[in-house]
Amino acid sequence: MSTTAFEHLLVESEGTTAIVTLNRPKVLNALNAALLSELSVALLELERNASIRAIVLTGSGEKAFAAGADIGELSALRGAREGSAKARTGQGVTRLMERCSKPVIVAVNGYALGGGCELAMGGDIRIASENARFGQPEVNLGIIPGYGGSQRTMRLLGAGMAMYLCLTGETIDAHQALQCGLVQKVVPAAELMTEAKRIAGVIATRAPLAIAAAKRAMNGAAHLALDDALEIEALEFGALIESDDFREGTAAFLEKRKPAWSGH
Repeated sequence: MSTTAFEHLLVESEGTTAIVTLNRPKVLNALNAALLSELSVALLELERNASIRAIVLTGSGEKAFAAGADIGELSALRGAREGSAKARTGQGVTRLMERCSKPVIVAVNGYALGGGCELAMGGDIRIASENARFGQPEVNLGIIPGYGGSQRTMRLLGAGMAMYLCLTGETIDAHQALQCGLVQKVVPAAELMTEAKRIAGVIATRAPLAIAAAKRAMNGAAHLALDDALEIEALEFGALIESDDFREGTAAFLEKRKPAWSGH
């Protein structure tokens, strides 16, 4: 699966799905620098792996997806330059998730707080177990979210909910997260990975070039004015018309058979 040996991650494959597990259960999968570095390497390797069509990201143990950044590392930061560099490292991982051509499905088991919530928001689809809890409690430490939380909450949840989470530091449960759009589905804990793999399997049956183009169009144009965003959509649509996959998809539809995607 992976050519790299990881200390803080488990990387496995099940068919066309890669399962990446944050693996620091004794500290509730807190995101230290080493884990973030390993996750970056794993994402880049999976991007290059042609046999992988979707990625499921979860946490080890039953208590937490990731309970936040490693507070010991944060407390050792000295000066604005070190602080900004730390934030940019975390932001870089979430941007890798967004820019990955393969969809990233985040299966949130337990706590997703601070950096853990920010990591989850970097994924494309989020599903949560019924015992999951979400929050941006950084104000309790005298800081703000640094891995994209102040910006992605605004984009995903709207100003009101973003302000509530980032200014109060309070947490919300899985059903509140579903109601405000932070997650797309809530399932019993025992069914979480089964459902995440099911979603990954569905996506794996779709045209890979189209999946990648959809991600680029949606993530790349979300901040643009509508006319500019529509132009990006039109360009991506037009490029796909020239692909072998488009010809295969339309032929399979007309011939009432399953398409055989080539990714070209």
